[in-house]
Amino acid sequence: MTLFWIKKKVNPNIPFDNQLLWTVIGLMTFGLIMVTSSSMAFSESAPFFYAQRELIQIGMSLFLMCIALCIPMQGWQQFGSALLIISIFMLIAVLVIGSSINGASRWIPLGVFNFQPAELSKLSLFLFLASYLARRSEEVQSGFWGFLKPMIVLAILSILLLIQPDLGTVIVLFTVTIGILFIAGAQLWQFIAILLTGVGTVVVLIIFESYRLTRLMTFLDPWQDATGAGYQLVASLMAIGNGGITGQGIGNSIFKLRYLPECHTDFIFSIISEEYGYIGVVALLFLLFFLTFKALAIGYRALNEGSQFSGYLACEIGIWFGFQTFVNVGVTSGMLPTKGLTLPFISYGGSSLIIMSIAVAILLRIDFEFRQQQTQARIRSIK
Repeated sequence: MTLFWIKKKVNPNIPFDNQLLWTVIGLMTFGLIMVTSSSMAFSESAPFFYAQRELIQIGMSLFLMCIALCIPMQGWQQFGSALLIISIFMLIAVLVIGSSINGASRWIPLGVFNFQPAELSKLSLFLFLASYLARRSEEVQSGFWGFLKPMIVLAILSILLLIQPDLGTVIVLFTVTIGILFIAGAQLWQFIAILLTGVGTVVVLIIFESYRLTRLMTFLDPWQDATGAGYQLVASLMAIGNGGITGQGIGNSIFKLRYLPECHTDFIFSIISEEYGYIGVVALLFLLFFLTFKALAIGYRALNEGSQFSGYLACEIGIWFGFQTFVNVGVTSGMLPTKGLTLPFISYGGSSLIIMSIAVAILLRIDFEFRQQQTQARIRSIK
C-alpha cells in the first residue's frame, strides 16, 4: 500500500520532486530570516554581518546543488570512496592548521566562512556505506566480517573527530550507520553487540572528560547552577516559555539580546520558539520531518525498484536529517544533554548548509533518474 501511494504521487512528466525542492528553499529562506533576527544585536556597527554571510552561503549552496544535481548516481557511487579518503585527510589537516573556537579545533578558515570537515565526513561516510551495502549486502546479512568492515571505517572517523573534540558528529555517524545496517538486514545479535559497545564508549568518554560530565549534570538539573554551567539551558528554556502559543512576533525576542549564547547557531530553535510560539514551532517541525519523510520515501521506492545504492543513500540522508533535527530540538528544550548540532537549513553555519544542500541535490537526482526510467518505460510501451 505504501509503495503504491509513493508511485501514485510520482508524475513522470515533472522532471524533479517539486515538493522536496520548495520545502528546502522555504527552510533556507526562513533560516535566513531567523539568522538575521537572532544576530542583529551582536554588533551595533554591523547588525547585518551574519545575515550577509548567510546570504552568501545560501548562494554557494544553491550553486553547488545545481552542480551536484548534474552528477549521475553512478558517478556518486564510483567516487564515494575517494571522497571518504579526502574527508579523512581533511580531518587530519584540521588538527594541524585548523582554527580553534571555544577550545575545539574543527574549522579550516576559507575567508567567507570556516569550513568544518566533520560535515563532509557525514556525507562521505554515507556514500561509502551505500556503495558497500549495494555490493556486499549478502555478506552483511550472513557474516560478522561483512558487518565489521563499515564499523572499522566508522571507528577511524570517530577517533579523528573525538580528537577535535566533536562527540555530536560521532553520535550522528553512529546512529545513521546502525540505522542503515538495520535496513540492510544485519542480524539482531550484531546490533546488540555494537549498541552495547557504542553506549559503553559514550559513557567512558563522558566520565573521563570533565566538561562532558558537567554538561550531563547540568542537563539533569540546570536550575542548580542557573547563573553558571546551567545558564545557557536555563535561558533557552525561558525563551521557549516566553513564546507561549503565538509567540512575541518576528524580531521581538528578548533573549537574543545577548542573554542566550549561540542563539543564531545551535540554539536558534529557542529564538524561533520565542518569536513564533507553539504554532510556529509545529509548522517548522512539520517541514523538517516532511523533508525526512520525503528522503525515506525516495529511498524506499529506489530499493523496491532494485536501485540499492540510491535507496540506501536516500535512507541514510533521511535518518541523518531526522536525527539531527531531533537532537537539536531535544538539546534546546532540555530533553537531551548539550551537543553542538545545527538545526538543518535553519542554524547559521556554512559547512552544514552546503553539505546538506548537496545531500538534497542527491535526493533530487535519485528522484529525477526514477522519473526518467518511468518516462522511458511509457515510451517503450507506446511503441
